[in-house]
Amino acid sequence: METAAAERDLAIRMVSRSSTSNGETYKKTTLKNGLRVVTETIPSVRSISIGVWINVGSRSETLEENGVSHLIEHMLFKGTKNRSAKEIASALESIGGSINAFTSREQTCYTARVLDEHLESAIDVLSDITCRATFTPVNIKREKQVIAEEIKESQDNPSDRIYDIFAETYWNGHPLGRPILGSMENVLAMPRRRILGYLSNHYRSDSIVICAAGSVSHQKLVRLVRKYFEFPSGSSQNPEAATYSAQPKLHIEEDDNQQTHICIGHPGVQFDSPNRITSVALSTYLGGGMSSVLFQKVREQKGLAYAVYCYNDFYSDAGIVGTYIGTDATHLRQAVDIILKEYARLAKTKLTADQLHRLKAQIKGQITLGMESTSSRMSRLGRQELMIGRFSSLTQILNDVDKITSSSLTALARQCFDNSKLTIAVLGPAESGALDGIGN
Repeated sequence: METAAAERDLAIRMVSRSSTSNGETYKKTTLKNGLRVVTETIPSVRSISIGVWINVGSRSETLEENGVSHLIEHMLFKGTKNRSAKEIASALESIGGSINAFTSREQTCYTARVLDEHLESAIDVLSDITCRATFTPVNIKREKQVIAEEIKESQDNPSDRIYDIFAETYWNGHPLGRPILGSMENVLAMPRRRILGYLSNHYRSDSIVICAAGSVSHQKLVRLVRKYFEFPSGSSQNPEAATYSAQPKLHIEEDDNQQTHICIGHPGVQFDSPNRITSVALSTYLGGGMSSVLFQKVREQKGLAYAVYCYNDFYSDAGIVGTYIGTDATHLRQAVDIILKEYARLAKTKLTADQLHRLKAQIKGQITLGMESTSSRMSRLGRQELMIGRFSSLTQILNDVDKITSSSLTALARQCFDNSKLTIAVLGPAESGALDGIGN
């Protein structure tokens, strides 16, 4: 039984609740030290997906630190004061669960998925790796070699590498344009003191959200978080504000690939923009599946590509609307011309009522199906809390989809697809001057 003093330590600043029409319940508790605990209870499942979300990613790094966020993510699995790397790996797998992690440009997340009866075991392991990792010199040296191989693999995969080339071209020296993995030279040379200093500066209670979705008791999770997690108080350092050089940019990197890979991008909207769902609709209409405009015109009608699709990057204070295509070098200009013409068409011509209805149905179906996974629900909780500090239920999101109009879609297309702000990155064979004057 907890003592009165322990109860006082559990003092909260805020608790908020919101229930959806399907019976799922959202709750949030902010502990006295600033650590946030967020849950969405889903009575119809037996599993729980848990995430420890840190408000730090490659965007937070200096040039000398590039790659350290991802290196730390790896290192937390290599041994703690209580467990070896093998014991970390087997702790949840031995009870049918799983543990994983990822690093993005703005967040790092450590995740676990277990049956509800094993919640405490998952919290024990997640707290152990995030609060008590040892970072021994021998493990650091070994894991740097592992990451070096990961970087080689990424560089050998042109459909991955093109995104790093595009980001570097688009952001033009800003930290958002640096590779999440870092350079091999940087990672291999990074001293232990820099790694530990970065960890100390950024893994702080005000910048961390612990969330769970599934068959979870909110109050039980709060008690377990208080029992197991010990982060230094305070906030991580704010990253450099997003700055974008508003001028056309073209970068062509030739190599001996059989295919030419292209990323085309324009400035989009940030994560908390009221136009975020409209931007999702924009990319879905243009390149969000086999029925999309670009898939039909580039692949089905012209046979110019196997893969063509659109995407959104939503950051805390910036965004990108982009298109990827892989094609033969001889079709490069034709493919890019078709894409830019469809951008321009959407910025001038409103969708018909039938087109808009089908687009909304597609988006609502995709969102709803995605939310049938506890892992997806957990990711939504963590990302929303870190990015905007509030929760949007599935019902609210679907209502936002219903509010999209043909006029709002056209207006956003007109705002985004300004070719004076166009960026194109090309990797692979390319004929000299193939894209000269593109977008004019």
